[in-house]
Amino acid sequence: MLSDLSRRCLAECVGTAMLLATVVGSGIMAENLAGGNVAIALLGNTIATGAILVVLITMLGPISGAHFNPAVTLIFACQRALPIREAAFYVAMQVIGGIAGVWLAHGMFELEILQTSGKVRTGPAQWLAEAVATFGLLLTILLTLRARAEAVAMAVGLYITAAYWFTASTSFANPAVTIARSLSDTFAGIRPDDAPVFIIAQVIGALAAWAMAELLRSPGRDN
Repeated sequence: MLSDLSRRCLAECVGTAMLLATVVGSGIMAENLAGGNVAIALLGNTIATGAILVVLITMLGPISGAHFNPAVTLIFACQRALPIREAAFYVAMQVIGGIAGVWLAHGMFELEILQTSGKVRTGPAQWLAEAVATFGLLLTILLTLRARAEAVAMAVGLYITAAYWFTASTSFANPAVTIARSLSDTFAGIRPDDAPVFIIAQVIGALAAWAMAELLRSPGRDN
């Protein structure tokens, strides 16, 4: 039998792997089928990503909280809802799972397993978009948990579906996803050189969302 922490870390690893396999795999499939129409390819990528998030959060949320995202884990650690040591294990498993998911997607589509992306994603607009995307994601999680916890899976899936289209960066909103996607020279990729600033923007967005959620807290109604 696994210990409680091991079970939760395994859920984070498997969940993040399935998320990245979906993000990268659906991106490859969509690009193959879209005939050069980038909008159609992005739509296919978007629908698959939003759908898998609902599934993963629903089935793994009761086990680990279904973070699948170091930015989410950071905020739960800041709230002292997750001890620092456990948060570090969560983040490590998310990164490992994300990379494994990318490699799995490559294998399923008969691509070279080990890659680095050449897709340029940089500049102030992209960085602002990542901060906004992550701010919105964390605010969605934090406020929906207070208002109606059972709706988090649907809320997150719908938010990411929307954010793919209203942000210039197509809403990575996740440091583990960013790292993993830098290892895929496909539709969903990002150059390794561009990833660090994306991650900084994501952390800033997450912290801003936490601050906003605290400002919106109602002492008479919230715990």
